Amino acid sequence: MRKNFIISLIILSFLLINLLVPASKAQSGKVRPSDKKKDQEEIIDKKGETIKIETALNNVEVTVTDKKSGGIYQGLKPGNFAIYEDGVKQEISNFSAIDAPITLVLLLEYSRQISIIRNEVINPAGRFVTSFVQPKDQIAIVAYDARPAVLNDFTDKQGELAASVNLLSRNIPALNDSNLYDAISFVIKGGKVDKIDYAGIEEIPGRVAILLISSGFDTFSKLTYDKTLKLVESAGVPIYTIGIGNLFFKLYESRMSDEQRLGFYQAANQLRYFSELSGGRFFPVTFEGEIPSTLRAISALLRSQYSIGYTPNNARKEGKKRKVEIHVDVDGDGKRDDNKLVIQYRKVYTEPKN
Repeated sequence: MRKNFIISLIILSFLLINLLVPASKAQSGKVRPSDKKKDQEEIIDKKGETIKIETALNNVEVTVTDKKSGGIYQGLKPGNFAIYEDGVKQEISNFSAIDAPITLVLLLEYSRQISIIRNEVINPAGRFVTSFVQPKDQIAIVAYDARPAVLNDFTDKQGELAASVNLLSRNIPALNDSNLYDAISFVIKGGKVDKIDYAGIEEIPGRVAILLISSGFDTFSKLTYDKTLKLVESAGVPIYTIGIGNLFFKLYESRMSDEQRLGFYQAANQLRYFSELSGGRFFPVTFEGEIPSTLRAISALLRSQYSIGYTPNNARKEGKKRKVEIHVDVDGDGKRDDNKLVIQYRKVYTEPKN
C-alpha cells in the first residue's frame, strides 16, 4: 500500500467491467416508498356521501440493545416506548416486531488499498450474505473503486451471491481510487453504469438497509461530503458500516506522517456520521478476527427491529425537517432506561411538501 492516499486516476480495468449484470436484471420502475405512508380515513359529509381523506402515518424502525452486554431486547410492547416529534409526545397507533423480508445492498470497497486484506474482508462478507438471506429477502452486491459495479442485482439465491463474492476474492483490485460518496449516492438514488440504468434502494418498498464495508477514504467523487451527508439523512435508508481503516492503521502507523494519521481519523468519523444520521450503526474493526462477529451482530440487529407508527400532531407540509426522539422503559416501572441502552433509529426526517 502506498504511503500517501492522494493518487491519480487511471483507466478502469476490464475486471470490473466484466462484473456487470445484464440490463434485464436492473431494478427499475419501482414505486418510491416514503417515510410517510398514506392511510385513508372515511368521513360522511352533510349530504351523506363518503369522503376519503389521506392521513400521514410515520413509521420508525427501532432496535434496543443493552449498553454493557450488547444483548438485544426482544418482546417489548408499545407501553415500553415513548415517541416524541419536535419535543411533542405522539400517540403510537401501530406497533409490531418486524419479521418481514428485507432488501439489503452489500456495498464493498474494492480498491488497491484493501488488496493486502481483501480475503480477510471479502470472504466473511460472502459467508454473511449467503447465511443471512432468507426466502423473499432481496440482496444485491455492489463493489466500488473509481465507480460502482453491480456484481449481482437483487436476489434471494445463495448460489448467485456466493459466486459474486468468489469472483472478487479470486481477483486483485485494479485501481487505487475509492470514490465512496459517489458509490453511496448510486446505491441510494440509482444511476447509469455502462449504459445500464439502475434504480436506487430508496425506490424499493418495504424494509431496506445498506451494509457498507469501507476504509472511509474518498479520492475523487463528484459528490461532496456535505452533499452526501444530506443525501443519507433524507433517504431514510439505514447504513450499517464496518470501518476497516484501522486494519491498515495497525499495519502502517509507524510509517505514517501526522497528516496521514489525521486522514484515518477523519475517514472513520465520516463512516460514523453516515451510520448515525441514517439510523444504522458504525462498527470499527482493528483485527481481521473481529469481522465475522461484527457481521453476526449486524445480522441480529437487522432481524430484531420494532416498527413504531404514529400520525404526527403537526399537520404542516412545508418540506421541513422534523426531529424524532424515542425513549424506552424496559421494565415498565415508569422511568426511562435510556442511559443504559443503545436505542437505534432514524432521528430526523423531512416532512412532505404540498
